[in-house]
Amino acid sequence: MPLAVYALCLGIFTQGTSEFMLAGLLPDMADDLGVSIPDAGLLISAFAVGMVVGAPLLAVATLRWPRRTALVALQAVFIAAHVVGALVPTYGVVFATRVVGALAYAGFWGVAVATALSLVPESARSKAVAVVAGGLTLATIVGVPAGTVLSQFSGWRAAFWGVAAATAVSLVCSLFAIPKAGPGTEEPRSVKAELRAMARPQLWLSYALTALGFGAVIVTFSYLASVLTDVSGLPEGWVPAVLALFGVGGLIGMAIGGRTAGTHPIRTLYLGIGGLAVCSVLLALFADSAPVAVVLVFFLGLTGYLTNPALQSRVFVIAPGAPTLVGATNTSAFNVGNTLAPLLGGLVINAGFGFAAVAWVGAALAATGVAVLAWAARLQRRTEAARPAGTAGRAAHREPADMGA
Repeated sequence: MPLAVYALCLGIFTQGTSEFMLAGLLPDMADDLGVSIPDAGLLISAFAVGMVVGAPLLAVATLRWPRRTALVALQAVFIAAHVVGALVPTYGVVFATRVVGALAYAGFWGVAVATALSLVPESARSKAVAVVAGGLTLATIVGVPAGTVLSQFSGWRAAFWGVAAATAVSLVCSLFAIPKAGPGTEEPRSVKAELRAMARPQLWLSYALTALGFGAVIVTFSYLASVLTDVSGLPEGWVPAVLALFGVGGLIGMAIGGRTAGTHPIRTLYLGIGGLAVCSVLLALFADSAPVAVVLVFFLGLTGYLTNPALQSRVFVIAPGAPTLVGATNTSAFNVGNTLAPLLGGLVINAGFGFAAVAWVGAALAATGVAVLAWAARLQRRTEAARPAGTAGRAAHREPADMGA
């Protein structure tokens, strides 16, 4: 695997840390900025909104840029947003910096995946995407707990400074590791051609599944620090360790999903999303028991990220002619769930149902995801049945990630 792919993984790791670290910072941020915890939770939604809008927008805006130039410029904007966020005292400005940082991060995601695909042979593309996306899983294991620990000793602003510094390191790595574009080194890219390649119903059904599956896990994760301290009764000092346990579960889930997504994508998705629904229900029922809650947090991470390889690779197989926009739009789909889930969780908390009730929201989203998956599998079976005899095998070879169980 080229060194540049690992540099892209590092970029996702540093910026992904910022995407998720607020789950451990919300109580501190709410106190410092003078807002409620649900209002502080809207900062997570602000970041997600920026990613929903920014992924396709920045993918189009930078489509004709040399990829290294785009990646470096987007990281520079991300760093600037976090420096400003660490300095300003008001909630409104912090909210705005979250949106700007998310715009840059979303653009980086789309360009990074397309860059990784362009650097490896076709046989290694799935692995390259998994390596780049693995940066996000590492962020939940290492970055998020580290940010929580840093905030507990030095305040939440120190975590923002830490993300800015780490992203500056990844920017330098991008400059040195990613090849500079020369004549003929990058294929010409067209917005119209990529949009035509995306006109496939199965692709958009996959995006809906991405939004529901990720929303189902992020709604609980967003308020996990409050669930653990206020409902489970864990000391605040234990929160980083439990968040790290969530990340370990996610890493194991990614490893399992990476092995099964290519050959049994629908089964993998059923197992992950169905398991996530079960874990969410159990957490809603037994959140007041600290030992049970800690174990369920691990399985929440495992089932939540088990689906990630299938959801990430499936869209590139369905629409191979749109390597930049298809990945960027999938990033938007992830963050549609990331936007709506904390909002729904905040509504449930404000309605007086308590922090543990967010897990019921996660269970409902996961159950809806299972229904959408059943629809997708049924459509796929009909498509395969309608193909002329002798073509099914070739179709299966072309689109393994779009096949049924």
